[in-house]
Amino acid sequence: MTDNGKQAFRCGFVAIVGRPNVGKSTLLNALIGEKVSIVTPKPQTTRHRILGIDTRPSCQAVFVDTPGFHRSQPRAINRAMNRTAMGSITDADVVLLVVEALRWTGEDQDVLDRCAESGLPLLVAVNKVDTVKPMTRLLPFLESVATKADIQEVIPLSATRGTSLERLREAVFARLPEGPALFPGEMSSDKDDRFRIAEIIREKLMLRLHQELPYGLTVGVDELERDSHLMRISAVVWVERSGQKGIVIGQGGSQLKACGQAAREEIEHTWGVKVHLQLWVKVRKKWSDSERALRDLGIDLQ
Repeated sequence: MTDNGKQAFRCGFVAIVGRPNVGKSTLLNALIGEKVSIVTPKPQTTRHRILGIDTRPSCQAVFVDTPGFHRSQPRAINRAMNRTAMGSITDADVVLLVVEALRWTGEDQDVLDRCAESGLPLLVAVNKVDTVKPMTRLLPFLESVATKADIQEVIPLSATRGTSLERLREAVFARLPEGPALFPGEMSSDKDDRFRIAEIIREKLMLRLHQELPYGLTVGVDELERDSHLMRISAVVWVERSGQKGIVIGQGGSQLKACGQAAREEIEHTWGVKVHLQLWVKVRKKWSDSERALRDLGIDLQ
């Protein structure tokens, strides 16, 4: 409470962490109420530190979506993503560990150990509870998770169905420090249009392409012009080998055309304007294992 009896405003950073594919980005989007981070069923979709800003009358929670922690770090991009995730914990006020219902792995334990070392308030979101049948199977798992470290609260939820999100918000808000808002109230993310458009294009490519190729490509927006009626976009899909270029383009350009159409439709829906999208595919050899290339392509190297 402040001196005049009013409730003090709270504001802080909440690091959303966990192993790959537990639903961190889906949870962030559900909490913010709009798509600020792309989502695919493939691991390592999130490569950047993405902020989702939830502003209420008495608080502002800045949720930080992070790449999934993974033990194997064979390439520079893997090491960069782990550093990004660790840096988000270091800068946070609250840590939110996301795990999958009824599944606890060695990678989950690794992430929990790193969270516990931070000494920060730690919450655990047990996601995908809607897949548990019967629900009586869930209670022993929740009890087991609660004893693994100094965890302040374990919250079962479903990010896809939006269940128990308000309980999670209340748990987070109660643990934020007192302080003024860090971002304007109407702001929902820290990322600009170029970044968000590039990520939408990459999402559509990852959803259509198979095997290891999605991890060997990235997208950059070279040109972006917009008026009240039309957005003109020129973007480059970067791959690591010449053989991958043909896979992305597809027979007669079919793959690239389908991905471009899906991306254009989402961009038009999100920004409310007609979109003219040009996509090019170029090769930059071994970009995912070169810190210089990662930096040039705009991938975080914290």
